[in-house]
Amino acid sequence: MKHGRKTIKLQRNQDHRDALISNLIVSLIEHKRIKTTLAKAKAVRPFAEKILTLGKRAALANANQTDGKDTPTALHCRRIAIAKLDGNKGAVKHLFAEIAPASAGRVGGYTRITKLGQRRTDSAPMAFIEWVDTPKVLVAPVAAAPEAGADEEAKDEGQA
Repeated sequence: MKHGRKTIKLQRNQDHRDALISNLIVSLIEHKRIKTTLAKAKAVRPFAEKILTLGKRAALANANQTDGKDTPTALHCRRIAIAKLDGNKGAVKHLFAEIAPASAGRVGGYTRITKLGQRRTDSAPMAFIEWVDTPKVLVAPVAAAPEAGADEEAKDEGQA
């Protein structure tokens, strides 16, 4: 019997499906939000949440470390994540350093799927999948006004 063994197959064989899901998770980690079909978004959601849980488990294991090295539990979690993401160490590093700590207070439901409507070409239902707790990025303000010192120098030259 196949109780609890539901797999969304996406009309692909297992190797292709595993590569697709891995690539979607890496894109989600790098871009924090991706636009894809609704079926792919629903298929990738449980895998992305399990990878994020690995990051949270590693952060919890490293909570009392002062030397900056990973504990054996954290190292194990990191290696599992690298294996699931086809050896993409940069994405795992980004996940464990930024995304997992941002979701530390959340118990589950780390991703959000927002439906967008149909794609124009083939009418496939489209959706955004994104992290619920995205780390806030500080944006530097755009050049608001010229420096005050330059105005004072121009006034001084005009008076002299």
